[in-house]
Amino acid sequence: PNSYLLPADYSMFVEEFRRYPSFMWIMKPSNGAQGRGIFIVNKLEQIKKWMSSRSADKDSQGLNYVISRYIERPLLIGGRKFDLRIYVLVTSFRPLRMYLGDGFARFCNSEYSNDIGELNNPFVHLTNVSVQKQNQAYNPCHGGKWRIANLRLYLEATRGLLETKKLFEEIDDLIVHSAKAVQHVMINDRHSFEVYGYDLLIDSKLKPWIVEVNSSPSLSATTSSDKQMKTKLIHDVLEILVPSSNGGQGHTRGVGDFILLYDEVIIQESSKNHEEKGRRSADKAKSHCSWRM
Repeated sequence: PNSYLLPADYSMFVEEFRRYPSFMWIMKPSNGAQGRGIFIVNKLEQIKKWMSSRSADKDSQGLNYVISRYIERPLLIGGRKFDLRIYVLVTSFRPLRMYLGDGFARFCNSEYSNDIGELNNPFVHLTNVSVQKQNQAYNPCHGGKWRIANLRLYLEATRGLLETKKLFEEIDDLIVHSAKAVQHVMINDRHSFEVYGYDLLIDSKLKPWIVEVNSSPSLSATTSSDKQMKTKLIHDVLEILVPSSNGGQGHTRGVGDFILLYDEVIIQESSKNHEEKGRRSADKAKSHCSWRM
């Protein structure tokens, strides 16, 4: 969704707000975590008040906030809002090579409402486990989470195979395009890698949105299922980086729950082969035409 960095983009945000005064917006610290410092606004006066208080507070003057258009009609399951955390391994930005890992859906404990009276209710709007754990309805056994595979089965049963397939293809495309957008400004070191935590939201029309991308996401476990998944995630990452039992092919085929999502080298080689095949076909056709003449 449309996003701005405050205070730097304040003027541009004000213009956007005035064009769409009925929209709701969500604000979060640019370097925040675990749902701290997040709040929702629907009036320009709230932003002006925040700007004034920020100017008066020396401790917060150096902090930047990201303000994004709030997705007011998210897809609900059981009347509750949820988002996705998907793990992505990037082993190189130039050339770009990335692997899609496992993940989970995180649910709010309270039923969703976009009524003004519920704007300040974190149990309705924020899916962060650290926030939802404070709710009396929180279940420590499943931690308010579904594995991505279980979510996909649910969507296939309720929205259909084709719509679900299209959704997950769009998620893959979003992840790849987000990495392409920054690959030329990222520090590239062949001796380094990064695991990113992609947070995505699905709206009521089954359209995915990237909410944020977290570098060095928390791998702490809140449930036994969580621990099992994240332990395997770490194992699979190391197996891709330092192949031991797969004949050294981990970097091309993926390992375990990680699949190769995008490899710029393979794409370029495939494109060259396609162009060469096209040239050979064109030369053959030209030769054939010359003979007929």
